[in-house]
Amino acid sequence: MKDLDIPDPADDFTADPVELFFDLAFVFAFSQLVAHLIHHPTWEGAGDGLLLFLMLWLPWTQFTWSANAVPGNRREVRLVILVATAASVPMAAGVTTAFGDGGPVFAIPLALITVLGLALLGMASETGSELHRAISSYAVPNAVTGALFIVGSFVDDGAVRRSIWILGLVVVVIGTVRAGSASWVLRPGHFAERHGLIIIVALGEVIVAIARPVVEGLEEGAGLPSESVLSLVAAGAFAALLFWAYFDRPQHAFEHGSATREGRERTEYARDVYTYFHAAIVAGIILAAAAVEEAALHPAEALPLEYRTMLFGGLVLFLLGVLGGVARAYRVIPPERLVAIPVLAAVIYLGADLDGMVLLLLVDAVLLAVLATEYRRIEVPAAGGTPGTRVPTRE
Repeated sequence: MKDLDIPDPADDFTADPVELFFDLAFVFAFSQLVAHLIHHPTWEGAGDGLLLFLMLWLPWTQFTWSANAVPGNRREVRLVILVATAASVPMAAGVTTAFGDGGPVFAIPLALITVLGLALLGMASETGSELHRAISSYAVPNAVTGALFIVGSFVDDGAVRRSIWILGLVVVVIGTVRAGSASWVLRPGHFAERHGLIIIVALGEVIVAIARPVVEGLEEGAGLPSESVLSLVAAGAFAALLFWAYFDRPQHAFEHGSATREGRERTEYARDVYTYFHAAIVAGIILAAAAVEEAALHPAEALPLEYRTMLFGGLVLFLLGVLGGVARAYRVIPPERLVAIPVLAAVIYLGADLDGMVLLLLVDAVLLAVLATEYRRIEVPAAGGTPGTRVPTRE
């Protein structure tokens, strides 16, 4: 790949369509995760879901770093990403059976995709350069992790399989911590765009959760009772509020934080904000989607405790992921989002006897109040001449 034309590290670019094509398999994988959570609404099921999500996050984030260094509009790059996309389909299909007979179907393609991502990253470096040494060093823990994933997938004992896979994640996390000391190629605009797109993919699962009751009701000839319509409105508003809570200000703030840093400082920042905190944001959306689907399917019934816990846990992960990213970028914590956590806990757990649609409407009201209050604190005082805690946005 010596003839591959690599843009200057200072040049930025937008995501290539092949990168969006790669994300399609993760639409399927996230949908499978939601199905797993709905069918296993227990602490063990949630723990397994978290483990599976983190394993899925590994190849996605690896390819994001790789495509950030090597633009996807090159034929060689597109070929690698297309091969990875083909491999990601069985990986996604194996999510719900990963702890059973589908373990190898899930783990082997996952390991292959990670290797392809590293190979793609290698295209951006010259032999003997600092970046090439960093990639070679980072490849070692990834190879160990891939081997552990594959070996674990053939172990029949579920507890042992989980332990081996967790060990693999620990190894690769240690590798990412060590890798942060190097100066990697990082283009802020592309990185922000790619992570915004995976947020949209996750929010798509909330939309699917909204649509399923409509489809089932119409197929059964039952039509759509008024409570179902109201629950769909509440679920749609929930998805829109999460979208606003990320894209109105934090996404651009994260990009600005990356653009104002250089070298190793930028690498460490991107690792923390995007690889770590965005994992929490996406996981939170997926967890909440499972609860929203249950509420939409049974709008006139109280939401069971396990699903209320999923809803609260998902919102906490989402809020803390954004909070962590903002704190890492600007050393400030938006107080409204922090206060929202105990308020949501009170609404969700004290509302045990409320119908699912009513509970969702109350959660929407809390989120709307949080975003409106935050807007007034940041925008209105600044417009009136009194400094507010401002972070960048695109007007």
